[in-house]
Amino acid sequence: HSFALDLEEGVFTWDEPRKIAGSLKRSAEESPRRKGTPFQSAMSMLNFYINRAGKNLKPKRKKILEQTKIELRKLFNNFPY
Repeated sequence: HSFALDLEEGVFTWDEPRKIAGSLKRSAEESPRRKGTPFQSAMSMLNFYINRAGKNLKPKRKKILEQTKIELRKLFNNFPY
């Protein structure tokens, strides 16, 4: 049984970090299967995708996804300082 969130199709291929973050936030908040907080679940799925793609991730895509982490923190008011 998977504990993955139900994500919108193609969410990690979108070009707008804020839009990706918003979609991840909604998925995390709506999921009955998540472990931890919605923020932890959303960030975990994003990191999982980045790590799985590894060296196959194009620099432009990696930059967009790294920016998405910042947008997620903004949406959840979760800053590490």
